[in-house]
Amino acid sequence: MFFKARGGAVSWLLACLGNPGARYADTRHNVGFHAADALARRDGFRVDKLRFKALTAAVELGGEKVLVMKPQTMMNLSGQAVREAAQFYKIPAERVLVIFDDISLPVGKLRVRPGGSAGGHNGVKDIIAQLGTDAFPRVKIGVGGKPRPDYDLADWVLGRPTAAEWNTLEETILRALDAAACVIAEGPERAMSRYNG
Repeated sequence: MFFKARGGAVSWLLACLGNPGARYADTRHNVGFHAADALARRDGFRVDKLRFKALTAAVELGGEKVLVMKPQTMMNLSGQAVREAAQFYKIPAERVLVIFDDISLPVGKLRVRPGGSAGGHNGVKDIIAQLGTDAFPRVKIGVGGKPRPDYDLADWVLGRPTAAEWNTLEETILRALDAAACVIAEGPERAMSRYNG
């Protein structure tokens, strides 16, 4: 169910996940933050208003007024910011769109989903816990899996992609933004058929 915002009210949340702070800035786990920054550069705005434990900006995306969020809690507490904003604007879970990294997908692969489990992602797990449902759409950006079974998962996601991987990720992030706009304008099923491949 999609509707136009009335009186300038926000009708969607776009939660772009990452960890705040310089030490995490260019890690695999922060591709969600990079998506928010890429959207801001592309459309000429800044994600810099501190509200709901997040840096935010209210923008037009997919024909709707959207609150772009970069939660400023650590990743595993991302749901706090999302819940506060959703409660304030009275936004149901099906209009909370989350962009985040996925280690189960190869670098550069995109996957749109209408809902489902956290898949081991602690930020998504906390959003599910805070919203009380897993029925919110998401755009997952593949960052590749750890190179060998004994490699520490935290070290992998908090590690930095190679220059070649970043080149691929930058292109993927732009496609992820197009997929997010499609989810908002036409629904997750249309976005899945267009961007999952």
